[in-house]
Amino acid sequence: MKALVITKAGGPEVLQVQEFEAQELKAGQVRIAVKAAGVNRSDILTRENPDAYGGQAEKATIPGLEVAGEILEVASDVSAFRVGDPVCALVAGGGYATEICVDARLCLPVPKGFSFVEAAALPEVLFTVWFNVFMQAKACAGEGLLIHGGTSGIGIMGLQMTKALGLNTFTTVGSDEKLRFINEHRLARVINYKKEDFQEVYKEEKINVILDMVGGDYTLKNMSLLAQKGRLVHINGMNGLKPQIDLWMLMSKQLTLTGSLLKPQDVTVKHQIAQDLQARVWPLLENGRVRVFVDQTFDLADAAAAHRLMESSAHIGKIVLNV
Repeated sequence: MKALVITKAGGPEVLQVQEFEAQELKAGQVRIAVKAAGVNRSDILTRENPDAYGGQAEKATIPGLEVAGEILEVASDVSAFRVGDPVCALVAGGGYATEICVDARLCLPVPKGFSFVEAAALPEVLFTVWFNVFMQAKACAGEGLLIHGGTSGIGIMGLQMTKALGLNTFTTVGSDEKLRFINEHRLARVINYKKEDFQEVYKEEKINVILDMVGGDYTLKNMSLLAQKGRLVHINGMNGLKPQIDLWMLMSKQLTLTGSLLKPQDVTVKHQIAQDLQARVWPLLENGRVRVFVDQTFDLADAAAAHRLMESSAHIGKIVLNV
């Protein structure tokens, strides 16, 4: 098999394609011939600091958290899938490769009508949004949800999915082009945060849940904006991991501040997410109410260019590798 390897901590130039021995298939697993792999910001963190962000040690030098492809081999104790089935899967690293062995509980069928590129854009964003918005924050239909970074992979998919499930959606973006995209597809009420202050613009709205990947000085603004018993959920801290908070605001409004990392969650948790997604979100994908927006695709050998695009934040939607 071939895989794209982080040869050392550093910039995109440290990514190189290398030959590897095929992995041993273990009990409970399936072997997937990878056709496409999603690119995520976590992959950049892994590249910059493999020891801290690599996840499972044996996969630490191969990034990639989501794949789509065809099943090549099935362990004897797996009955849910057969050889030849098209699937997408959440993985804890190792996705930038021509094949991978995956716990079958973390595989989902490719939605009807979806290409492998589209399917590879699903697992990481859908698992992340479902776990944080619905399992952690316990968001309900009729509540208001603000997702910062509305044209990121998380943003676009999260806004579509939650709106389809009955939430009132709000977002922030960093350019007029991105603002036009959100409005064109009617994903949410939106502002360009470089021109307007979201705390001021949305202060009259009832916002119950905020999904934040910014951190830093956004934290106090988020807390101020939340309604009584609001929930602030962090999935990153791009502008700072040690923000200031107001304990009086926290107590008087009975706010909940939480956050998570998806990669280290136990497989039983991820399996529950997969079951929820197949029951609640897969029908939305297959009837067209939730779509995949792919900004660009790159060949596996051109993953460095994919990482540079991700770092620029100029993309709208997902970045995917063709394998």
